[in-house]
Amino acid sequence: MRGASIGKPRFVFPRAVMALVIREMSTTYGRSPGGYIWALAEPVGGIILMTAIFGLIARNPPLGTNFPLYFASGILPFMMYQTSANKVGTAIRYSKQLLAYPSVTYIDAIVARLVLTILTELTVALILLFVIVLAYGVHLNVNYTDCLRGVAMALCLGVGVGLVNCYLMSMFAIWQFIWSVANRPLFIISGVFFLLDPLPEKIRTLALYNPVAHPIMMVRRGLYDTYDAVYVSEIYVYMVSLVLGAIGMLLLHRYHRVIMDEGA
Repeated sequence: MRGASIGKPRFVFPRAVMALVIREMSTTYGRSPGGYIWALAEPVGGIILMTAIFGLIARNPPLGTNFPLYFASGILPFMMYQTSANKVGTAIRYSKQLLAYPSVTYIDAIVARLVLTILTELTVALILLFVIVLAYGVHLNVNYTDCLRGVAMALCLGVGVGLVNCYLMSMFAIWQFIWSVANRPLFIISGVFFLLDPLPEKIRTLALYNPVAHPIMMVRRGLYDTYDAVYVSEIYVYMVSLVLGAIGMLLLHRYHRVIMDEGA
């Protein structure tokens, strides 16, 4: 019995995940630190553009007096949701060749992309907020618990959506294009530009069915001590995430061999 265990790989899961993370870093961001500039460019570009446009329309943003900080508080949690959903959704297609090895599973591929996404998005968020505070001399009384709660909601929702999309994108190549088009209005209706709280009750009720709006409100509550975000529902976001994640995992468990055979 002892001899039978000789040569058996240990810690296969973490080793496979780490190898996939390193591969993802190399192929997505390049082998030099300069590749990560692109991870910063998208939110920075959005913040600059919206600050320039809305700065001409209004004297102050809906919260506070600093436009870059206000838009960062909306864009960053939205991107955490969007990027995690996209990365998880394309995990199998991205790593299909490596999944031919018996020691690498589709779960390894999903976890690896998620881990790198979390590390990258959190780093980008911290850098941007630090630069804004330093450049504009903004004084923040940050509630770190609320900020982390908002980040957790955005990531869980992204994982839930991503798992369903992982099945759909792996089985139906056109779904990636359909989802990209269908997902674009979320940036407008999720409260990145405006607050949902002062909207008329009927419109606000409909808007709150969008689960992406809740992490944004929670992060803003953490950054602005004058904002209560009374309409945030963590239970709703986590229930949606759990249902979508369970459906996605069931589909992937049932059809992952079919997905792999499609690419053979």
